[in-house]
Amino acid sequence: MKVILINGSPRKNWNTHKLLMEAERGAKEAGAETEIIHLFDLKYTDCISCFACKVRGNKTDGVCAVRDELKPVLEKIAGADAVIIGSPIYYGNLTGQALSFINRLLFPVMHYEIDLQTGKPEKILQKEKKCGLIATMNASEEYVQNGYGKTMESIAGSIGMVLGSCEILYSCDTYQFKDYSKYYAGMWDENKKAEHREQQFPVDMKNAYELGKRLVM
Repeated sequence: MKVILINGSPRKNWNTHKLLMEAERGAKEAGAETEIIHLFDLKYTDCISCFACKVRGNKTDGVCAVRDELKPVLEKIAGADAVIIGSPIYYGNLTGQALSFINRLLFPVMHYEIDLQTGKPEKILQKEKKCGLIATMNASEEYVQNGYGKTMESIAGSIGMVLGSCEILYSCDTYQFKDYSKYYAGMWDENKKAEHREQQFPVDMKNAYELGKRLVM
């Protein structure tokens, strides 16, 4: 079984990446072959509306036709069994790199035709996948529950609809800086942030590990 993990954060070895590494550890221990890919290491664009994937008789096989540094990643994912996407939340949404990646991943799979048997849009999907979306953010758990999570839920819903299934893991109220005194961050109580990280982030790490393991089972 093959699991591809996508880091949509510009930072390595910080909140999002650490959670992805725990998800990877869980997947590996469940017997999967894994790979983490850092989107910020790649040069690529969003969907350019070339519609090559919608031309009748095209041979894209559900993979974006644009040839840039993202294409090999999309080809790997096409044959994978599970995908876990991690991203910090900027102004209520995933990073631009993560959103562009998702557009390029999903759009070629869907056709503008209705499957007469299912009544749903036709899909060109090499293999159905179990997916996970890890969202890290400065916002609190209560803020997410009160509506801040709707955008992430919508994205996860689209991923699940196109690829197979998708569940969300939230990591909230994250510790953003190693030294808060160096930044304009007076609205946050650094001690409370540190306490939350000490108590909650290990729980988030455990949940990420279990997510990776669960998607392989």
